[in-house]
Amino acid sequence: MVENRFLKRLSKKARKGLRGWPIATIAFYGPNLSQATKVAVGIVPSETTEVEELRDWNVDRGDIRADSAIAREILEFIEQHQVRSVAMTDGIIGCPHQEGIDYEGEWCPVYGAAGPLIYGNPAAPFPADRFDE
Repeated sequence: MVENRFLKRLSKKARKGLRGWPIATIAFYGPNLSQATKVAVGIVPSETTEVEELRDWNVDRGDIRADSAIAREILEFIEQHQVRSVAMTDGIIGCPHQEGIDYEGEWCPVYGAAGPLIYGNPAAPFPADRFDE
């Protein structure tokens, strides 16, 4: 039960909405819509800047959203950057592989997806209508 406090704190920060800058963006990626194996956290210092710090975490098994050690590391990362607001996806937004790093070309050879923009590839394990164009 003690370990879950990190997960609860992270969710609570996200529910508070916009409370000022900097903002941490938290996005989950996975092989399907029910299992997240990667989380990426970006720090946006102000309204007129882009992400300045970016860090990601990965797991080989299970769901990263249930890993309290990673939730604690994310909290430490955002606290280190004095984040005032957190924007977190409420689901999986795409394939965990990165174009140009994990594969070359338009589509991921493992999951048939291209990051969060995966619709249009019939081999993608995500429904095409899940994402807006």
